[in-house]
Amino acid sequence: MSAYGTTRHASHPTIHQPDITLLLDDAGIIRKASLANDLPGEGFESWLGRPWIETVGDGGTEKVRGMLDDALTVGVSAFRLVQQRFPNGTELPVEYSTVRLGGQSGLIAIGKNQQAVAELQSRLIATQQAREQDYWKLREVETRYRLLFDASHEAVLLIRADTLRVVELNLAAQRILNVSPGQELMPEINSAEADTVNAMLARVRDQGRAPGVMLHLGADGHAWIIRASMMSSEPGPMFMLQLAPASGVPAVSEPASQPTDALLDRLPDAFLVLDADGVILRANPAFLDLIQAGGDGAVVGEKLSRWLQRPGADMGVLLTTLQRHRTVRMMATTIQNEIGEEIAVEISATGNDPAPFRLIGVLLRDVSRRVTVGPGAAPQDSTPGASLRAVLDSMDTQIGQTPLPRLVRETVEVLERHFIEAALERASGNRTATAELLGLSRQSLYVKLNRYGLDTESQSGVDAAP
Repeated sequence: MSAYGTTRHASHPTIHQPDITLLLDDAGIIRKASLANDLPGEGFESWLGRPWIETVGDGGTEKVRGMLDDALTVGVSAFRLVQQRFPNGTELPVEYSTVRLGGQSGLIAIGKNQQAVAELQSRLIATQQAREQDYWKLREVETRYRLLFDASHEAVLLIRADTLRVVELNLAAQRILNVSPGQELMPEINSAEADTVNAMLARVRDQGRAPGVMLHLGADGHAWIIRASMMSSEPGPMFMLQLAPASGVPAVSEPASQPTDALLDRLPDAFLVLDADGVILRANPAFLDLIQAGGDGAVVGEKLSRWLQRPGADMGVLLTTLQRHRTVRMMATTIQNEIGEEIAVEISATGNDPAPFRLIGVLLRDVSRRVTVGPGAAPQDSTPGASLRAVLDSMDTQIGQTPLPRLVRETVEVLERHFIEAALERASGNRTATAELLGLSRQSLYVKLNRYGLDTESQSGVDAAP
């Protein structure tokens, strides 16, 4: 029996036989063929005498030619996956490697059926698509929950069942309780009522629910009804607490309880109230618009440094300056919003008590669209160099309010702009001559002109041909 016949009928368990074996001449004509028993072998004798490239599906012709060329040139080809077309019309994915035989014996192509692998890959892709759909559905549910949680006028907060630390609370709860995420709830509750709250939480932990209890909260000691329910979560269960005003107590959402809220909400500049560590306790709509946040819940309890371009340095300068001078005026920095945009802002801040402050009020003004004489903006005086001294003098006022690396970078930009303007004037606006004067390529010059807003039609002269 020939070797190819052995391929069809071999059954030794330790020998891995190929699914398809083709004996070819140097021109790629099939001279002999052998198939495994589980392949559709009806009429495969019709392959004999035909070019191998005529037995593969669309897209396999070039792969077969590449394998033949590699085998004839270097003796063996890399593995290539082709669609093998059988005489009965069936097509299967087969991975081939072609080897040149010694002497004038021609070539041998050895193939492995990859249908099982292809099916597994299809299932994997389908599973990945299903998981991705589930993920986006979960994100949609989470977004809806977040919008409802933040927009609710009822005070709601989540605390961990084991430590009673606040995990999350909405703005209504923030107005009632002087706590932020990560802090313990019990110190804010009257010691005479703490045992009642602990008993209610213990009953909820055991039975899943318990009757509400009355507490007196806040600086005014108003009476509130607190209800609790159990929630499953990672890394552990949590209590969801709902606070409702007792009879005769105004709801926290009424404007009368916070007469300054309406003024802060209408303020065109961003305004924040921070604690001594820089954690946001209150944010007006202008700040939410500035950082592209969806609601108060996305910022309350977070540190302002999260949105600063240089969190440690800028926040450290702000807090240190406040403790030393009690106020900060027009501190220049950059805010990075939720979609990755960087916005130039000026920060002014002060505290409510003698230092060290317990609360800090912060005003952030968007200056990214302000027309200034600084770097990256057109000077009020169009004469090159006329405002250089004024700009450098104005930077002296930023010492102590702006970090040194930023001052150095802005000074370099002012000088660079000045010399580009001077070179443009000397070259009568000719960009090619300007680039030569500055020792730059034309492409580099165009980049800098665009950066500083100098690439306008107001420049005189016509560029020379490159």
